[in-house]
Amino acid sequence: MCAHIVLAEDDEKQAEIVRRYLEHERHSVVVVHDGRAAIDVVRASRPDLLVLDVMMPKVDGLDVCRILRAESDVLVLMLTARSTEDDLLLGLDLGADDYLTKPFSPRELMARVRTLLRRARVAAPEDSALRVGPLVVDPLRHEVTREGVAVECTPGEFRLLEALAAQPERVFTREQLLEHMHGFDRYITGRTIDVHVMNLRKKIEPDPRKPAHLVTVYGVGYKLTGGGRRAGAS
Repeated sequence: MCAHIVLAEDDEKQAEIVRRYLEHERHSVVVVHDGRAAIDVVRASRPDLLVLDVMMPKVDGLDVCRILRAESDVLVLMLTARSTEDDLLLGLDLGADDYLTKPFSPRELMARVRTLLRRARVAAPEDSALRVGPLVVDPLRHEVTREGVAVECTPGEFRLLEALAAQPERVFTREQLLEHMHGFDRYITGRTIDVHVMNLRKKIEPDPRKPAHLVTVYGVGYKLTGGGRRAGAS
């Protein structure tokens, strides 16, 4: 169950340990070291989970949770050295999904992460269609439409488009897209990703030569956007 996770922890040594454990379980991880950066990154990348230390510079973790919960349903796992019942209840009242006190075992943290992600997957609403601009990707029905018109996709193209649509505006490297397709086709390579992208553009773009939705970010990879081209992307 690969997920995109933001780790907000001002202790760089602790952050590195947690990052390694998360990446070992095949998650993609962005690390930030202050609360302001945590808010900005979550708003920009819409992760599956925010692992959030309470004692953070600039904006503390409680305020980060309060701000983000008012505008997002991102999962929040709070980490804190405070262990009183009042502290725990305050974090949960602000919208945290789980709460882990320091010091903790990295293995316990990974178990909490797995439980949260599994719970979110099970509780996903029946209408789980992913909407990005004029595109709708419906994982349950295995359907893609553009402005209400059905788009026929191969299984590989659908798997790739689903990964991109789940996190619009996020830039994926070819390696990360291969991770999402792991187990689907053991023969896929970076070149296979490029071919899928080329074929998808023919199906979803008004002008495949000037893509407005499935765009290249030079030197990095691909992203799916609702429309409107930016300099340096094609």
